[in-house]
Amino acid sequence: MSHIFDSDVVAAILRHMNGDHADDNLLIGRAFASESDLPITHAVMTDLDGDGGVWQITRAGVPEELRVPWPGGPIDDRPAVRREVVAVYDAACAKLGVAPRPHS
Repeated sequence: MSHIFDSDVVAAILRHMNGDHADDNLLIGRAFASESDLPITHAVMTDLDGDGGVWQITRAGVPEELRVPWPGGPIDDRPAVRREVVAVYDAACAKLGVAPRPHS
C-alpha cells in the first residue's frame, strides 16, 4: 500500500509546485502525458503519495489526470518528495530535449 502523507504536507508541496513551478508542471505534463495531436495548455499538481505525483493537465479545454511514478521508487518521508519531484523534472527535460535549470 502506498504511503499517504499528512494533508498539511501535501497542501504545502502543492502550493509550492503550483505557485513557484507552474512552468515545470507544464513541462512534466507535456513529457509524460499520452500522445495526442492536441497540445497541453495547462497543468497543475493536484496530489501525491508514496508512489508518485498527480497532475491535472488540460488539452483543448478538457482536463485529464496524469499520474507519474517516482523515478526512484516508492517513498515514505517528506525530504524524499523534493528529490523525486526534481528527478521527474529532470526526466521530463531529458525526454523533451530541454536543458534543465540548476537545482539548489
